[in-house]
Amino acid sequence: MHGPDVLIDTPEEIKEQINRSRIKKIEAAFYFHWHPDHVAGLRVWETMNQDFRNYPAENKLTDLYFPEQVALDFRKMLGYWGHFLFLERQKVIRINEMKDVDTVIINGTRILPFRLKEDFVYAFLFEDEDSKVLIVPDELKGWEPPEFVKNIDLAVLPMGILEKDPFTNERKIDENHPVLKSEATFEETLEIARKINAGKKVLTHIEEPDGISHDELQELEKELKHLKIEFAYDTMFIGL
Repeated sequence: MHGPDVLIDTPEEIKEQINRSRIKKIEAAFYFHWHPDHVAGLRVWETMNQDFRNYPAENKLTDLYFPEQVALDFRKMLGYWGHFLFLERQKVIRINEMKDVDTVIINGTRILPFRLKEDFVYAFLFEDEDSKVLIVPDELKGWEPPEFVKNIDLAVLPMGILEKDPFTNERKIDENHPVLKSEATFEETLEIARKINAGKKVLTHIEEPDGISHDELQELEKELKHLKIEFAYDTMFIGL
């Protein structure tokens, strides 16, 4: 998120994604939940910030913000907390734990993390004098958008899984498959996007197993032009 220069999450591929996107500055980062596809690239803070060449070292320091439940889960799941503490001892990050009522102001932008229906995950509302942006990295199942995220400038949402082929309506996932109880479908995501009614709507977290190409997504954009839906791609830049 340019302006506050904030990164959300560090998936395994984050180093390549940062380099490809030509990001020059990261002021701070927020973590959304504990799943590895959002966290497991956390060593990027060491490779990006630690000065191995000079003595005394001239490390860079990045503030990391952990919403309340995220900080609790990191203490229990997959050894994350020990790794973050190690990075803090290396003086390449600073750990900031947040309570659910807390907000942070970075470079004039107010950032509010708030829980979704799945209460171990968070969404983020970015607000400055000119715009409001909602970023929901994943886990939309059962979520009812509150009034304060409606009619904003931009909503970035996970696409949801393709229960049915979006062009032929042929079923792709058995209706009794347990994944449908835990993951929002594409149709459920579209309904949430309608309710939010943002000026721009971008769908990301596009799942490889769904087997849909970028060209097909562009065709789908045309069919959904009444909703003003766009599909994300690596290095995408969204202006407001």
